[in-house]
Amino acid sequence: MFAPDGMPLWVSDVEPGSVHDLTAARTHVLPALYPACARGLPVLADPGYDGAGIGLCIPVRQPADGNVLDVDTRTRNMLLRALRYLGERGFALLTQRWRTLQHITASPSKIGDIARATLVLTHFEHSRLI
Repeated sequence: MFAPDGMPLWVSDVEPGSVHDLTAARTHVLPALYPACARGLPVLADPGYDGAGIGLCIPVRQPADGNVLDVDTRTRNMLLRALRYLGERGFALLTQRWRTLQHITASPSKIGDIARATLVLTHFEHSRLI
């Protein structure tokens, strides 16, 4: 989970590699976000979260039949993708800054501990810890 400025806020527990992102999000994140979404807080997600529930703003997929999306939908998609870059920046802050997260092969419990440690170090590095 990331702050609006792209700073990582939270790292979930590690799930087995066979668990889809949407399934993990339904377990760890979405139950906490649904009340805020119901009050109008927009939550940005990529198209893989289609069908995840209320309040998630995802880009509309290009029709499979070859039709082109109308200009309003294309503009909405462009704006959503432009805003989502901050979340991608937050992910990059963790994975690109901390080499250990790039090609890790440790056990899931160790990966979770390492990811939480990098989150703390990232906050320290960006003066977010007092």
